[in-house]
Amino acid sequence: MYSLKTLFCAASLALASLLPAAAQAEQKQQFNLAWTIYAGWMPWKYADDSGIMKKWADKYGIEVKITQINDYVESINQFTTGQFDAVVLTSMDALSIPAASGVDSTALIVGDYSNGNDGMVMKDSADLKTLKGQRVNLVELSVSHYLLAHALASVGLSERDVQVVNTSDADIVAAFATADVRNVVTWNPLLDEVAKTPGAHRVFDSSSIPGHIKDLTLANSKTLADNPAFGKAVVGAWYEVMGILASDSREGAQARAALGQASGTDQAGYEAQLGGMKMFWKPADSLAFIESTEALAAMDSVRQFSFVHGLLGEGAANADFIGIAMPNGKLLGDGKNIKLRFDTTYMQMAADGKL
Repeated sequence: MYSLKTLFCAASLALASLLPAAAQAEQKQQFNLAWTIYAGWMPWKYADDSGIMKKWADKYGIEVKITQINDYVESINQFTTGQFDAVVLTSMDALSIPAASGVDSTALIVGDYSNGNDGMVMKDSADLKTLKGQRVNLVELSVSHYLLAHALASVGLSERDVQVVNTSDADIVAAFATADVRNVVTWNPLLDEVAKTPGAHRVFDSSSIPGHIKDLTLANSKTLADNPAFGKAVVGAWYEVMGILASDSREGAQARAALGQASGTDQAGYEAQLGGMKMFWKPADSLAFIESTEALAAMDSVRQFSFVHGLLGEGAANADFIGIAMPNGKLLGDGKNIKLRFDTTYMQMAADGKL
């Protein structure tokens, strides 16, 4: 889900061709949404397969095509260059790829935050303080890297005290099985796999930083402004699916089983992954979170990390370079360079039953 390293370079190279395309957004009838496999984004598959997305699109006289992309970062790059109108991603990647590339985007849906699905595992030690001087394998400049920074800070250490070893998510499990790799940071289902290793200890996870690793459905702001029907249809479909997945019903169980199979596990496995997340099953839940002071503080932490690690672009003199518009008129960064918006308009409409 969260693999990165070259994300900023890829997006930056596309900037020249990207901005004119974004500026030409206008009213249209067909829209494209990209998603990748992760528990919090699998509902888009169900929205597509069940016909729920089509039902809501028909209601507003539009067409919404939902496309699975196998490469997470590539899906974001394609959104950034205008090939998709919406994409699923973490808030950190929304800031460090499209926003850092000059694309004004809007978090149309705040779907969940990681609440244990991302974590750190150590061999033969359960003491984070013993990490000093050791190597830590993870996907560099990803949310795993962000989690490591918080894990270290929790015991008075910093990134200077360890050596980060950039390791592909595809190689994490195999690497931890070797004698040389003692510490890893990753996400589920990989996290659960490495935690099964004899002598392994799960020493820190995202439940200690609630709200920091949040999952969004992000839309191009200009496209959304020109096409409110798109926002209404997408948000309406999402929360209808949420209602089904959250239900203790035969339909809900069948949906969770289908998404488990589609993501390489089964119903129990998928439900376990959902258990490691704080899902916002209702629009009111999404609103309560994103309008909170905790969400504001978490986003501030994310932008500070992104600046320190060079993810805001070469022109960023400080973390304020990019403006982030939060709900209720709150602002982080430069109000004259807002490129990431948390607009609650459509989620509020869903909560009010006005879609």
